[in-house]
Amino acid sequence: MADARRQLRSGTVVLGGMGLLAAALTACSSDPDKRCVDRNSYTAAKGYQVVSDKNCTSAKSAVDAGYYYGGKKKGGWVSGGSFTKPRSGSGGSSGGGHSVKRGGFGSGHGSSGG
Repeated sequence: MADARRQLRSGTVVLGGMGLLAAALTACSSDPDKRCVDRNSYTAAKGYQVVSDKNCTSAKSAVDAGYYYGGKKKGGWVSGGSFTKPRSGSGGSSGGGHSVKRGGFGSGHGSSGG
């Protein structure tokens, strides 16, 4: 009996830990990839050079900096993104512009068996 109780407790710990991990990942993924870049550093081969965030928050920046959203970072450079901030809940930079809508409880579709 004690063995079964120990197994149940460890299963609860694992499931609780998974829930915390899922919540943390969801919170992190809601923020778009945002990097401070030098707007004047663009090259076709590399993209924009990533600079310190203080260049985007300070009025006395030595470079013409701005936030660059999305894209892929390689070394100290980023390309394939945009200076336009994505709308909240847009699901990142997957493109396509389609959303999936599903019915749930009380959606009014179908019927229960009988």
